[in-house]
Amino acid sequence: MTPLFQILAAQDVAPEVIDRIPSGYSHFVIPFAVGITFMLCWLLVGCVRLLAAIPRHDRLTFFKSLFIPKTIVRNLKDLFGDCLLHLKIWRRKPLLGYMHSAIAFGWFMIIVLGHIEVALFVPKRLSVTNGGLFYPIFYRYFVWMNPGHTTLRGSFFFFLMDFFLLYILSGIALAVFKRFRSIVLGMRHTTKPSLADRVALYSLWLIFPLRLLAESFTADLSGGSFLTVGVNRFWHLLFGDKLWFTPCWWAYSISLGLFFVAMPFSRYMHILTEVLWILLRNAGIKPNHPRKGVAEAEIYACSSCGLCLDACPMNVQKKNLKYSSVYFIRFLRRHNEKKISAIADKCLMCDKCHALCPVGVDAPALRRAQRATENNSLPFDYSCISAVDTGLAATGVWAPDASRPVRVNGRPDALPPDPSPQESLPDASRPVLYFAGCMTRLTPRIIKAVESVFEAAGVDYVFADREGGMCCGRPLMLAGRNDAAAKLIEANKKMIEESGCSTLVLSCPICYKIFKEEYRLEGIKVTHYTQYFNELIASGRLKVEKTDRKLVYHDPCELGRGCGVYFEPRAALGKAGTLVKASMEYDESICCGGSLGSLTLDVKDRAKIAEASLKSLTAGSPDTIVTACPLCLKTFSEAVANSGSPMNGVAVKDFAEVLRG
Repeated sequence: MTPLFQILAAQDVAPEVIDRIPSGYSHFVIPFAVGITFMLCWLLVGCVRLLAAIPRHDRLTFFKSLFIPKTIVRNLKDLFGDCLLHLKIWRRKPLLGYMHSAIAFGWFMIIVLGHIEVALFVPKRLSVTNGGLFYPIFYRYFVWMNPGHTTLRGSFFFFLMDFFLLYILSGIALAVFKRFRSIVLGMRHTTKPSLADRVALYSLWLIFPLRLLAESFTADLSGGSFLTVGVNRFWHLLFGDKLWFTPCWWAYSISLGLFFVAMPFSRYMHILTEVLWILLRNAGIKPNHPRKGVAEAEIYACSSCGLCLDACPMNVQKKNLKYSSVYFIRFLRRHNEKKISAIADKCLMCDKCHALCPVGVDAPALRRAQRATENNSLPFDYSCISAVDTGLAATGVWAPDASRPVRVNGRPDALPPDPSPQESLPDASRPVLYFAGCMTRLTPRIIKAVESVFEAAGVDYVFADREGGMCCGRPLMLAGRNDAAAKLIEANKKMIEESGCSTLVLSCPICYKIFKEEYRLEGIKVTHYTQYFNELIASGRLKVEKTDRKLVYHDPCELGRGCGVYFEPRAALGKAGTLVKASMEYDESICCGGSLGSLTLDVKDRAKIAEASLKSLTAGSPDTIVTACPLCLKTFSEAVANSGSPMNGVAVKDFAEVLRG
């Protein structure tokens, strides 16, 4: 015990904590102070520039959302769950989730506890002009603990600080290990770090071991608990009574400063920008440009964790790794137009990367925004849609007023034939309108099965596009042709609203998603046929015969991840057979490979994706693969037919076909 401590311990009244440096400053804090000042200035300028790029009404919406109780609760939940605890990763890959939360939540708690300690023991040091920027970070350097007056309160904070430091170190150890054996943490692929990423990464790896070194060297003076005191005793055994602790604090400060300087140029800027992104996202503000405004917050919120590498169905072949969302976002940051366009056009738009992203970065939406900025020389002319205002249902079914010249199946100014009952648009007494869509019309077996179910359940329906019609507009939106899609939406919406239907049933997930999200059909229930048929079964209107068939259900991208429809198809199929699990299902379901989203993916690559998806679906040895998408049905049927083996006689059927036996 030093003479100073002996004198203080002998006193009846003595401070628990001694602020040993009156100025509250030491030169070793300079690297940290410079680094964090640079990073905070960069962040401030970036936030101002980002918010200035957002339309005024969106800015107002954002600021108002910060005071809405429901949004406040959601913000707090997402900030803690996504940014600090990484619950989404925990649920899928527990060891990886532990690694991320140990570093993020552990560091957050050390910062919070450090400020609480200063507030309790040396509150004057919280002032920015009195060392508040760095004092809580280097608290153990600036104070000495009076051993004669250590309280339970002080011991409690010693324990918490050591506990969270150990928690962080365990996360750092896993992070180092992941660089060499990522598969152990559940990752087949990891991202290739840039130079700035490497500088920030190696600095991060050093920060907390150096903190342990520094705090353990001063633990006999400034106090500590099970970790720092134990390591301190070890140092004394090695080096004797005198420990030169100042170099350790310099090293700790330098590693922090280097990390903060590299941060704005590296993936680790996500630590701060994902906070802004979550607030903007929960305010309901969406990007309308791939790099400006909200999109900038979104792309800098990407941590390059690499989870999208394993998620992307294209990466069944290593050559396609370069087209993953993580690299698309990296090139967005760098403004590399050539690579941005190539990656944007290749994407299947299956939305799996978005569904699995820990902070909900919507890379497919950014790709669509990128496609919309590109000059597409292909012309389009939908002036023929003006015939809609004559009362014609522009999809080829006839309006009640059939005496006027209208378009018939693409032939202008032709008079329609006498409509049959099923070809007429419904009035109020015919509440159900069935819209098959382009892909379903190219798959007649689905139409036959759907109509069979309608008839078996006694549903009074009208087939909107039996004789042909217009596309829903979704493929055009995926291609970035929002202007062309708007023309189709306007015409189809007019037809549906004039039909008098109260329920719109769709057998194509692509159509279902756009009708539900973009058409805004007031007073009309928009439902997918899996949902509608499940309601018919539940109400007793549709009888389904239970068999001993083993069925496996494939979640179509647009229906599952796109619209969150998972329960209804499985509930209905459970009445028709025994459901077995795929190795990857629900929001982890693998795209069939036939998606209309990709503009450049070739047939061979699509076949590889279909093969991987079928492998997942047949993991439980089913008799029948069931899907609820005409595109998936076509893709899987062709893949099974073209496979080298007959896949043990497994059949591929549509959802409606299975219900009808």
